[in-house]
Amino acid sequence: MSRRNRRGRHHGVADTTHQRLVNYRDLTNPLARQPAFSQDRVEAIHDTALRVLEQLGIRVLNSEARDIFRRAGADVQESTQMVKLARELVEELRGLAPREFVMYGGNAEANVTLGGDKVAFVCVGGAPHISDIDRGKRPGTIADTRNIIRLTEHFDVLHLQSPNVESQDVPVHLRHYAVTEAQLTLSRKPLFAYSRGTAQVDDAFAMTQIARGLTTAEFEAKPWCYTVINTNSPRQLDIPMCQGIIDFARAGQVSVITPFTLAGAMAPVSMPGALVLQHAEALAGIALAQLVRPGAPVVYGSFTSNVDMKSGSPAFGTPEFVQAAFGAGQLARHIGLPWRGSAATASNAPDEQSVYEFLMSAWGSILGGVNMMVHAAGWLEGGLTASMEKYILDIEALQIFAEIFKPLDSSDEELAFDAIAEVEPGGHFFGCEHTMQRYQTAFYEPLVSDWSNFGQWTDNGALTATQRANGIWKQILNDFEAPSMDPARVDALNEFVERRSAEGGAPVI
Repeated sequence: MSRRNRRGRHHGVADTTHQRLVNYRDLTNPLARQPAFSQDRVEAIHDTALRVLEQLGIRVLNSEARDIFRRAGADVQESTQMVKLARELVEELRGLAPREFVMYGGNAEANVTLGGDKVAFVCVGGAPHISDIDRGKRPGTIADTRNIIRLTEHFDVLHLQSPNVESQDVPVHLRHYAVTEAQLTLSRKPLFAYSRGTAQVDDAFAMTQIARGLTTAEFEAKPWCYTVINTNSPRQLDIPMCQGIIDFARAGQVSVITPFTLAGAMAPVSMPGALVLQHAEALAGIALAQLVRPGAPVVYGSFTSNVDMKSGSPAFGTPEFVQAAFGAGQLARHIGLPWRGSAATASNAPDEQSVYEFLMSAWGSILGGVNMMVHAAGWLEGGLTASMEKYILDIEALQIFAEIFKPLDSSDEELAFDAIAEVEPGGHFFGCEHTMQRYQTAFYEPLVSDWSNFGQWTDNGALTATQRANGIWKQILNDFEAPSMDPARVDALNEFVERRSAEGGAPVI
């Protein structure tokens, strides 16, 4: 599959000296970061979060995690399962986490840097349903999971795999086998692994080692996969999430520690207050990871938004969501960690609402300085549904972001004095030499957008963007070719899955 097609392009190159070169696989955000707060208020939010952890504490339901905190000198009350962390301890521990790290894929081209000015896009994750305009909304299946993995592998502008839809036709104690196997055989990109108990984590790690040809020592020396840890807001870390932090940290793999702080529901109604709670919960998870393994890679996650106070439903793409994203980016930079943001919508269909809410959310994350944008393609219905058409519509937006990141060439040649001199007043630049050298690669060519006039559009079937997106994802899946993989590794992977499944799989703790 050509790079041209993997980027949604359909044109050739007129002049090899004037190629349009934007490396979608390696994105750096040059845009100025938008602050929500002055620096003294950022420090005040950080200080208040430390005060929350020190004076109020956080409930830790996992006994091993409480033991780890206790051995580090934390005040642990077994009767209430509350853990209070001295600010000095939290500050020391968060300073151990790496500011930037590389996640490794099946080859060097698939490696992804998280941190600094780098940006990685990740598609929808964890949706129980799937939808398309042909069949409507329905429960997600392993076939749907595999299809979205294929789409993610296809587009260079997506950098990591994700738990795209929950494969509800596969029992939970076996689901991680099917999803991990699909990621490893259909994609070279760094993968997601469920943190639903140590047994499932160990299975995913073992499968990754088999597929990537790694010893345990080689696997644990570098980050090959990640998981998402959601705190049980307010101020609670549950058993599987604590265990996930512990298991991933021990193996040197990535935890994206993300409080689920919806202002007015699981967090204070004021956005600064919600950010205080988010920050406190994230710091607690980060501290646990560093106690397990100093230097363990972690990502500071945020998912702070507001609820509709009339219905209690989550709202996304709101002014409050954007402001919270700006603030979260500031807090992540304050503690020196990569930041995970989101691009979300509450819309129930791939319609105008889904687009403008997605774009507001995405711009909030981009201008906030996001390093890892989750739910960046296909998210619908507040995360309850993955939409195939919305996936393609969002890819268009992500590719445009990638193009915006590319610095403009302002060399003397590009200032085009000779071209201006060549064209008479009142003339046009279509046929001048400067244009002829560049016209096929001068501008971004869209994946979905139709720029034809009304007559041409009507003659072509008068298809909406959503209808065009439907044809695009179908064509990609029809043409998809999985990356090559050593047959011996495939056989070993299949044998592992068959054996572990026969043994009863790995139940969720």
